[in-house]
Amino acid sequence: MSEKDANPSAKDALVGGSLFGRWEKLRGREGTVVGITAVLVAVFPYLFARAPVVSGILQGYQSLATLILIWGIFAIGFDLLLGYTGLLSFGHAAFWGGAAYAAGIVAKNVSGDPIVMVVSGTLFAVLLAWVLGFLSLRRGGIYFSILTLAFAQMFYYMAASPLAFLTNGENGLTGVEVGSFLGVIHLEADVPSVGGMLLGTWFYAFVGVFFVGAVAVAYRILNSPYGMVFRAIRENEQRAEFVGLNVWRYKLMAFIISGAFAGVAGSLFTIHGAYVPLQSLFWTESGDIVVMTVLGGAGSMFGPVLGVGLYLYIENIVQTIQALTIPFTDIVLIRDFGFYWHLLLGLVFVVVVWVVPDGLWGILNWLRELAVDLGSKAANRVRALSGNGGDGR
Repeated sequence: MSEKDANPSAKDALVGGSLFGRWEKLRGREGTVVGITAVLVAVFPYLFARAPVVSGILQGYQSLATLILIWGIFAIGFDLLLGYTGLLSFGHAAFWGGAAYAAGIVAKNVSGDPIVMVVSGTLFAVLLAWVLGFLSLRRGGIYFSILTLAFAQMFYYMAASPLAFLTNGENGLTGVEVGSFLGVIHLEADVPSVGGMLLGTWFYAFVGVFFVGAVAVAYRILNSPYGMVFRAIRENEQRAEFVGLNVWRYKLMAFIISGAFAGVAGSLFTIHGAYVPLQSLFWTESGDIVVMTVLGGAGSMFGPVLGVGLYLYIENIVQTIQALTIPFTDIVLIRDFGFYWHLLLGLVFVVVVWVVPDGLWGILNWLRELAVDLGSKAANRVRALSGNGGDGR
């Protein structure tokens, strides 16, 4: 055994023998990822909307916590396409809004059961993604992006006028009645006992199950041969073709899978508001999900969810701030501060992308690496002191 093997470095000792080392071995496992996600989903609404001190500072509320999870499902699916496959779509509003309308129409005319609504909306989004992907993926690069935008806008204008007898035109789809889950549980009701303190409503628990499921499915896909092919296409599409892969087929599957996630999220959005705005099909919805994903960190599992949280927080909480004051004083710095929330969001986006191209998740990774380095230096110092003590110095 060499001296190097007999005396491992302090960093190896830190990573291999400490609690941190055991965590490093466990954190990449699917069960760990899904389990931690479930715990975070369970405590999030309590910390955000009801916890003493914390909720007062954040000024969050239950409905926004639910909305963050819904958009989070959308963002996870979109990141499979943009961050892992390298395809930029400006037309995902078609799947988000299309699924929302499909779920609402089914609720009005067939059944208001939440499961039926989600299944019908998701199936519609999958079929639509297959058709649009088949047509759009014949072109690549910016041409693909423009084609997806054009198709999505086509659906927007169809919903506004020719299909107004189904969509209610510019007024949006109203009168959507959401039934009880399995005919027993009213989703708007509070969860009893401790569950109510943590989760709040049954609807949040309902959405939370889909969010955890979305994380599990995405993780399984990314750690399967399919995920490896997606990354290969992102890195070098031509080389992937040279080794015999049917690149077009894999890109189509990535597009359909991403559309399915958008369909689940869009259906839940309809249940959340019992209303489908025409705006849900507009190109700005596609732009929003691009900004959220890039802001949080494209190509990471949870980065886009962080981007969703920050975006919706600025849009829904910061927008309500009447005046920006110096803390603990009545001195006003900016009046009507919330009116400038778009400007604030733009500044945050530019700073994050400029300073940390990997987004918010990149900042967390940097902090984690910094902690490892500091721990390594501390372990080196401890070993040095121990060695000096052993020599009698």
